[in-house]
Amino acid sequence: MAKQQDHRQDRQGRDDEPAATDADSGADPYGEPAETAAERRRRRAHFLRELHEAKALRDRVQPRRARAARMRQAMRMRTFRW
Repeated sequence: MAKQQDHRQDRQGRDDEPAATDADSGADPYGEPAETAAERRRRRAHFLRELHEAKALRDRVQPRRARAARMRQAMRMRTFRW
């Protein structure tokens, strides 16, 4: 019985060994440094620009589908209650 408890304690981690996490080390597991908030915002802005451009292209290429999507969105906005 005592051996089973020892194994459970080993799996959960020992109190004398601090658990190292990614947040503590400041780097990902592949050894690359953590990105800064400014880099994250820049990447996000770039992604959103490309997403908007892709949606605009799709709307130009498929006008009927774009019109139907606008109508569905308008219906959603009309039926939304605050």
